[in-house]
Amino acid sequence: MLISGIDVTVNGVNDMSEQEIQGYIDYVQNQTDERLETLAISLEGGNVALDYDLRPAKFERIRRITGYLVGTIDRWNNAKRAEEHDRVKHGLN
Repeated sequence: MLISGIDVTVNGVNDMSEQEIQGYIDYVQNQTDERLETLAISLEGGNVALDYDLRPAKFERIRRITGYLVGTIDRWNNAKRAEEHDRVKHGLN
């Protein structure tokens, strides 16, 4: 079922109210500070298990080029793009 734009699945409980489900949604959102995408609520021996997926965070890569913070290189001229292409890339491995 879809509640507040979140795909919710309830397992092991047949009579859970929408208000109770909204309470679980609010709880998870307060704990994660992120937007929920899906939420699975399961009753397991008197305990409630909450499994959820969060929407991917959007980010923009920021580069530090010659002392300036630059978001993207799409506005660079050909010489600057060639300079960036020829740099030695260091990985995390």
